[in-house]
Amino acid sequence: MDLSVSDLAVARGGVPVLEGLGFAVAGGEALILRGPNGIGKTTLLRTLAGLQPPLAGTMSLPAEAIAYAAHADGLKATLTVAENLAFWAAVYGTGASAVAAAMERMNLSQLAPRPAMSLSAGQKRRLGLARLLVTGRPVWVLDEPTVSLDTASVALFGEAVRGHLAAGGMAVIATHIDLGLPEARVLDLGAFKARPPGEGGISGEFDRSFDGAFA
Repeated sequence: MDLSVSDLAVARGGVPVLEGLGFAVAGGEALILRGPNGIGKTTLLRTLAGLQPPLAGTMSLPAEAIAYAAHADGLKATLTVAENLAFWAAVYGTGASAVAAAMERMNLSQLAPRPAMSLSAGQKRRLGLARLLVTGRPVWVLDEPTVSLDTASVALFGEAVRGHLAAGGMAVIATHIDLGLPEARVLDLGAFKARPPGEGGISGEFDRSFDGAFA
């Protein structure tokens, strides 16, 4: 299973930000998205995750194959670390072994009985990212995943991504920092900045055939 994007255009607030975008990511590969703030990285990731429709173009992977992690950690404050992960494991149909493995991978095992509300910002971020490990989904779509993480935790997360790739998974990641993944390809989105309609750019009308955008 590969992720393939062809002639994709996306908009933020009805205004096109990227157009003519095309790339492919195969099992075991990671793609790092780069570009200045406002270029459209988050908008692209939300489109890949199926949270908003594209203006044009196609994406070859079903939305249900994707695990998306944005700026919010997605935690239930009153549940413990273990209970948060068990909740997500139940949602995605994975088991207790996935929860234990995720806690070990993200150095959360000693924090298992602690409520999420009592965690530091970095610990909450690690718990939020540990959710990826219990989804069982092959494609990780990640928006600045290392916010609030210290250097050691960034390295820990980089190893988690590498393990996911080694198992045949894929990752598309918007980040400004080095995750320690020299094998990852880098895509600069600056080359796909949308042009004004008067200069041949795409119009701001959303594609109403969104249901067919994932082939």
